[in-house]
Amino acid sequence: MKSIKPRKQRKQLYNAPLHKKRKWIAAHLSENLLLKYNRRSIPVIKGDTVKIMRGAFKGHEDKVTSVNVKKGFVEVEGVTLTKADGKKVARPIHPSNLLITKLNLADKWRRHRLEEGLPEETKEEIEEEGIEQERELEEERKLEEEKTEEAETEKEEIVEEEYPKEEAIEKTSGGETEEVKEEKKKSEEGSSTTLQEESKLEEEESNRSKDKEE
Repeated sequence: MKSIKPRKQRKQLYNAPLHKKRKWIAAHLSENLLLKYNRRSIPVIKGDTVKIMRGAFKGHEDKVTSVNVKKGFVEVEGVTLTKADGKKVARPIHPSNLLITKLNLADKWRRHRLEEGLPEETKEEIEEEGIEQERELEEERKLEEEKTEEAETEKEEIVEEEYPKEEAIEKTSGGETEEVKEEKKKSEEGSSTTLQEESKLEEEESNRSKDKEE
């Protein structure tokens, strides 16, 4: 920022593009990480383990659940507020109040950035740690998929118990089922037989009347 005026600085921070805002959402590293990676701060991403240093939740340590680049805030797991209706909502925290205690190294591009200018031993450690984290993420995804599948099967079973399946009946082009069609055929056959009987009776009566006249 070239200007010294606070109003211009705030305006630039507010109107900055997202690729610049993303770099500003950074937090300090703990002493161990500072000595290991030879840097003081790094942008926070989802999956980093952070410790809250100031505020009502001071001392709370957990993983980052989401990063809002547009507003410049971070949400940490377990940091929630209860609304008047009883619902729990995540409380956004500014990254300046956080201290990163463990990095998420599942992203290979992040690993390459961190490895720049470091000795080979630390590079190997970073790669091993990143591969382990990738495996853990895959296992978590598999567990989540299994849970979702189990929940879906349970829902299907509940629906089947409440509304048992009826026998499958194929529908004709007119929208009538086969059973209805058979009933109609039977009724038509019965009506045709009755008409035939009535016609026969009428013929017999006419013949009798003719015989009497003769």
